[in-house]
Amino acid sequence: MAVRLNENKELVAKIQEGLKKRDGYCPCRLPKIEEYKCICDEFRKQIADPDFEGYCHCKLYYKSRDEKQG
Repeated sequence: MAVRLNENKELVAKIQEGLKKRDGYCPCRLPKIEEYKCICDEFRKQIADPDFEGYCHCKLYYKSRDEKQG
């Protein structure tokens, strides 16, 4: 499994600026609740799923799927 930042540096900078302004809470969601603190609960669950491949809600992070051994 690999989790990386989005390759779009401009988007990453914009999201990181939003995170800074919102004290680490996802700038793409209005409520400031613990589930939306970056890395949000939704993406943590997606990271744990070996079959998931894709971006987090705000597109800051990308998770590639686990390669099956054997």
